Amino acid sequence: MTSGLTGKTDTSFSNASAYRQAVKKHPGIQLITEFELPSVKEKRNITYRKIGSRKLALDAFYPKKSNKEKTPAILIIHGGGWRSGHRQQHIPLAQRLADLGYASFTVEYRLSTEALYPAAVHDLKAAIRFIKANANKFNLDTSKVTVLGFSAGGELAALLGVTNKNPAFEGEKSKDKSSSTVQAVIDLDGTLSFVHPESGEGNDSKSISAATYWFGFPKKDNPALWAEASPLTHAGKATPPFLFINSSVDRMHAGRDDFRKVLDQFNTYSEVHTFQDAPHTFPLFNPWFEPTLRHIDDFLKKVFSEK
Repeated sequence: MTSGLTGKTDTSFSNASAYRQAVKKHPGIQLITEFELPSVKEKRNITYRKIGSRKLALDAFYPKKSNKEKTPAILIIHGGGWRSGHRQQHIPLAQRLADLGYASFTVEYRLSTEALYPAAVHDLKAAIRFIKANANKFNLDTSKVTVLGFSAGGELAALLGVTNKNPAFEGEKSKDKSSSTVQAVIDLDGTLSFVHPESGEGNDSKSISAATYWFGFPKKDNPALWAEASPLTHAGKATPPFLFINSSVDRMHAGRDDFRKVLDQFNTYSEVHTFQDAPHTFPLFNPWFEPTLRHIDDFLKKVFSEK
């Protein structure tokens, strides 16, 4: 099924559309907009990958103060059902994380209007290799790289983490010798499995689901592919520490508890924070943005201080 490959950008999911939806039930929320922080340097629209004439870009936000200590890095992956959304949606988060001392990168990847799974995974692995290959420009500690994603981006972040050192997910490697291995994962309301009983993805009865568009197959026609893209399938000994920050929408973290059981078997650290009564799009708004930021900082200080 390739009907979703329209070649046209889907702009249906944006911060403005998320606000219009969320404010109906949460009238006091505030949409977080970009900051001007004197402590933060930024470089936008950096090409990290070329596929033919197609250029993929990321934006860099990093501490201005030159520090003898190398800086931990965070790759931030936007949501939008693998079909919509834009890296600019998380620039405020990247700016604030940079202010806290993390080099943060908001990243573009090919969506399902342009390319089917696993193209997005290959793009994001390439982005990790790119920031490591350019570590000197941003003063990065390449042994402290985190992937952070929201919604579909959370699923992708989790998949990147569980496929550390798995060549089947690398895609075409460029000439750089950098590794795509990450040392921590932060999943903001992203599913851990497409095939778990808790998953809501793949119900095409009313309209084609976002995941069906991304895979190019309904779940019943290619269940093995849906399982392959599920982070829970690959969780194991090599999986790094995980932070889950969740809304009150249970299906958005399908498979999380079973995923954590696997981590527990290998004594791998994980933690969960749930915002009761929060909408799925909570990372874009206060009153949830600030505590989300604190949870991220506390988690990374904990896992990296132990390295």
